[in-house]
Amino acid sequence: MALFRCVWSVLSALGKSGSDLCAGCGSRLRSPFSFAYVPRCFSSTANSYPKKPLTSYVRFSKEQLPIFKAQNPDAKNSELIRKIAQLWRELPDSEKKIYEDAYRADWQAYKEEINRIQEQLTPSQIVSLEKEIQQKRLKKKALIKKRVKLKTINENWKNLSSSQKQVYIQLANDDKIRYYNEMKSWEEQMMEVGRKDLLRRTVKHQRKVDPEEY
Repeated sequence: MALFRCVWSVLSALGKSGSDLCAGCGSRLRSPFSFAYVPRCFSSTANSYPKKPLTSYVRFSKEQLPIFKAQNPDAKNSELIRKIAQLWRELPDSEKKIYEDAYRADWQAYKEEINRIQEQLTPSQIVSLEKEIQQKRLKKKALIKKRVKLKTINENWKNLSSSQKQVYIQLANDDKIRYYNEMKSWEEQMMEVGRKDLLRRTVKHQRKVDPEEY
């Protein structure tokens, strides 16, 4: 899960680069830096707080992921992230410091922007805004959890043999036939009591399912 969150953070940061800071920081880096001390957090709107700045590692990963991806087009993102993490661990402290200084500068600007916004809001508006932000965070976490679950289900389905899949396909067809028969019976009852308004609307050019086809 931690790896997935890391991948998610890096991917969401792609395409948001600024100007080059250092093009000659050593051969260990695969490409010149493309971030500047201009904070990303100033992309805020009147209805939400600024976004927190990228951490030093995520900032580094953001720069390196396109390079690794170009060099390994068939590799999975999780594999690329592991390679980038290893490169980060081997990075000299002097080169890490550039990313860390950029993060501290952005964080200071972020706090100043937060304070500026809060000074313009009433206490009730601050409470409402904090609740809205919390709800968005919970929604995002739920979405990530759902995607991880769906990915696991998809992988499990791919690993099934044809005979195993056929069992589920047959069950789905049986459910479709049962649904059709139950819906047809219910619609006939509604017709008898004069509730045609509850019937399904006929979709143009859509052929109804015929149970005998199964």
